[in-house]
Parts: sequence; C-alpha cells; structure tokens
Amino acid sequence: MLSEIPKGFGKIKEFDSRISDAELARIGLIAELDAINLYEQLAFLARDPLVRKVFLDIAKEEKEHVGEFLELLKRLDKEQVEALEEGAEEVKEMGGEKE
Repeated sequence: MLSEIPKGFGKIKEFDSRISDAELARIGLIAELDAINLYEQLAFLARDPLVRKVFLDIAKEEKEHVGEFLELLKRLDKEQVEALEEGAEEVKEMGGEKE
C-alpha cells in the first residue's frame, strides 16, 4: 500500500518557508520506501523472469536512495538520530541482536 504523504504536494505553488529541509527529506524517504514496495510487488506479480529481475534491480537502487535520504535526515535532525539509536537499542533488548 502506498502512502498519501506526497499526494497534493505538487499543489504548492511557491516556496513555503514553513516546510523544513528535514520535512523534505522525510517526504523523499517516504517516496523511496513507497517505490521499493511498488517495485517488489510488481516483481512478485511478473511472469517473465527478466521483468522480475528488472523490477528487483530497480527496487535495490531505491534502497540506496533510502540510505541517502536517511543520511540527509540524520544530518538535519539530531533528535531523529537519537530516536533511531533508541529504537535500535529497544530491538536489541527484545532479542534482535544483529548478526
């Protein structure tokens, strides 16, 4: 299922100073996550192995874009960095040690 965050976003006619760069990075992150889901779902539906392979390759590229937006967001929002670290710690405590 795709998010609705970018929906209507194109209606902004002029630069809105209320939109922070961190918010823009989050919108980009959401769009890339949506794209990954879409391409992986399409790959699952594809009958032709080449079509499946292309969709999965594109999904992999989108995952790199997620990394770019996440790094950008971490530079723009220090509170987000702390929240990511706290979330990772919570998963470890639940038995989700990284191998």
